[in-house]
Amino acid sequence: MNQQPDDAADRRRRLSMLAVQVGLAANIVLAALKAVVGVVGQSPALLADGINSTSDVAYGIVVSIFVRLSAKPADREHPYGHDQLESVAAVVVGAFVVTTAIAIFWHSVDTAYELLTVRPDATGASVTALWIALLAVFLKCGLTIWTYGLSRQTGNTAVRALAQDHRNDIFASSAAGIGIFFGRLEYPWIDPLAGAVVSLIILHTGIDILRSATADLMDTLPGRELAEEITAALRDVYGVQEIEDIQAHRFGPYLVINITIGIDGSLTVLQGDRIATAVEESLLARIEFLRRVYVHYHPVTENEAR
Repeated sequence: MNQQPDDAADRRRRLSMLAVQVGLAANIVLAALKAVVGVVGQSPALLADGINSTSDVAYGIVVSIFVRLSAKPADREHPYGHDQLESVAAVVVGAFVVTTAIAIFWHSVDTAYELLTVRPDATGASVTALWIALLAVFLKCGLTIWTYGLSRQTGNTAVRALAQDHRNDIFASSAAGIGIFFGRLEYPWIDPLAGAVVSLIILHTGIDILRSATADLMDTLPGRELAEEITAALRDVYGVQEIEDIQAHRFGPYLVINITIGIDGSLTVLQGDRIATAVEESLLARIEFLRRVYVHYHPVTENEAR
């Protein structure tokens, strides 16, 4: 069995929690500013963006709980640990993002219709609303870059999902800023229409997050890249005549591989075990985040070897 040293695992957990906590704090501040200024400053787009940030706060709390739980050590019921909760947290993020996108879309379309038919003489939003939208854009740009960096360091699915959501917020706040700007130029219907457009972008990202996270949970592995990496790692292992089957399972960022190889049928059990051990050691040394390898070997006839 191959595990990261305790200090490396602890560092990974600390970085993951740091990404969640900083993102949560930023979203709390932005949600309050956008909601209050969106109402007082009469900006439907900024208010919709505030609803988006409020949902970010809600799932940020949920994700922080899941990330903490994923750090629990292995037990009898969970022999591989609780790291798969990171993928569950990513599913939660994706579900919140999709739900928020749908809510923003209908709210924005309804407001745009009202401005065009019921209140055609409505005025634009305040200049304060525009400054809040621009502040959100700059803050989320920095958070996106920083969080993506942490997701690459940790390999944490939930942190990557948070980075994707921060990137979404850049588009949302940019659209809100554009809508507010044109609204002040006496085109108030552009303000909520911008919110509707950005909701479609948010919806697309939410679906991507769900697809990626559910693929991890449903063991959609190995991909072509991983299969090629495994094949390359075993190419020079003495005694491996063919690779019959590869199955891989993800637990958070970690992998468990079951592999069946073909060896010379005339070898003894002891010799076969030595080849299996060499296969295990080669894979553990070559593949990052590989936690455990199970090797099965079958005899290969001379004709099959050819």
